[in-house]
Amino acid sequence: MSKKIAVLALQGAFIEHERLLATLGVTTVELRQSQDVLQSYDGLILPGGESTVQGKLLRDMHMLEPLREQITQGLPTFGTCAGMILLSESTTNDRRSHLQTMPITVKRNAYGRQSSSFITTASVTHVGMVPMHFIRAPYIESVGSDVEVLATVDDMIVAAQYKKQLAVSFHPEVTDHTAMHEYFLSL
Repeated sequence: MSKKIAVLALQGAFIEHERLLATLGVTTVELRQSQDVLQSYDGLILPGGESTVQGKLLRDMHMLEPLREQITQGLPTFGTCAGMILLSESTTNDRRSHLQTMPITVKRNAYGRQSSSFITTASVTHVGMVPMHFIRAPYIESVGSDVEVLATVDDMIVAAQYKKQLAVSFHPEVTDHTAMHEYFLSL
């Protein structure tokens, strides 16, 4: 049985996720408006981009509450960069919060401006060594007791899992390395 993954397609790096999933033989559906959320799918990707814009559009398009409900009911969800911010219960440097389904506290733009972006490779629990592209990336400042820390870079938490929610600070979709997406699909 092949999987169908929904990709939030309001703003950000959604096409890159779709291309990577296609290389794995996975069908994708774009979520662009409220009726798209009513479709059947096996998982959800919240892409990198601008979390403030994505959060506003989720509210304006009446998609925030239906997606929150799906995630809290166990829909496997993968948030990358801005997607991690959307999932977080809170951010330390922004009063706005969005889906609030993952008990983590995130610091937005923690690694600085665009010019401070960098690439490294680090080990991710359950996955192995992964190339990590950090672009104006957040990191996780604290996690709830049921959250598993999957990776750190320079003592900062950059990947975590809570039930079937996976959140990373980096952009696995901008590489040809499929291990993070394969792990997500296993959830």
